[in-house]
Amino acid sequence: MNKPDSLNILKSVLDAEAKAITMLKDRLTQEQSDSLVSIFEELTKNSAQLVFCGVGKSGHIATKLSATFSSLGLRSQFLHPTEALHGDLGRVGPNDAIVVISKSGTTEEIQKLLPFLDIPKHRMIGLLGSIKSPLANAVGVALDCSVEKEACLNNQAPTTSTTAALAMGDAMAVLFEACVGLSKEGFAVNHPGGWLGKQLRVKVKDLMRPKDQCPQVQMDSVLKDVILAMTKLPVGGCAILEKSELKGIIVEGDIRRTFAKDLGGVDSKVQDIMTSSPMVIQSESLAIEALEMMETKGKSIGVLPVVNKNGDFLGMVTLHDLVREGFTR
Repeated sequence: MNKPDSLNILKSVLDAEAKAITMLKDRLTQEQSDSLVSIFEELTKNSAQLVFCGVGKSGHIATKLSATFSSLGLRSQFLHPTEALHGDLGRVGPNDAIVVISKSGTTEEIQKLLPFLDIPKHRMIGLLGSIKSPLANAVGVALDCSVEKEACLNNQAPTTSTTAALAMGDAMAVLFEACVGLSKEGFAVNHPGGWLGKQLRVKVKDLMRPKDQCPQVQMDSVLKDVILAMTKLPVGGCAILEKSELKGIIVEGDIRRTFAKDLGGVDSKVQDIMTSSPMVIQSESLAIEALEMMETKGKSIGVLPVVNKNGDFLGMVTLHDLVREGFTR
């Protein structure tokens, strides 16, 4: 086996594919993007689906893009052109749209399929390696995904061309996301499992320690009261309240600094020790947002008070609780 210049080969492939993607944007037109928006509006209005079709490696790209659109809330499926001609055509309805992927623009199986689809031309989209081709003439929106050459050393294996088609399809997906105004919460509906689902679904209220399980003292208290409260409920911090409103927080480091500086010991007033107007979060916020706040600017905060819109103390969420549930950055 030959020993190739491995590093340069890897870099050259990435350069070639990056260049191909960059060239795609210069071929897009306003008319094409407006047409895509209109298609997305029709699909959404009619609760229809976006079908992807391709053969070989293009088929694999089509499958991935179909999955991406499904994750964004638009019904989508992969349709193999040969299987469609042998019974699967019933999966496609007249209100649907189709995206065909072909490097040559002459894929025979797709050409045979299109006349049998009960889909108007304006809702047919092509991710094509040649816009001077039969498929480019057959679809209503022909997106130019042509490449100068494949990154493959022999200019044979689909590499740059499939990357270009994938990137264009991803661009379409993000455009759809913008059209429907998809929120993080909406995205989470289709991602209930795994780490992605957890960070989009789990809220602070699901992990926080409620008020009655958190150390808390009133503003007229002294450090001794704080120490007793934190000993009874070892959360890592103590909320300083004025009635129910959060006024500050004292953490273990504050206690150590008080004794180290001999600032009055256990009889020190809490308002002289506490951090006033501490960083807080609301219970309806996502847990991942709490983690981001607690690890902001290279500093790690061990405990974060939870308040309502009026500033009333509701409880605490700790970094330990977040990490235990799998939240890490």
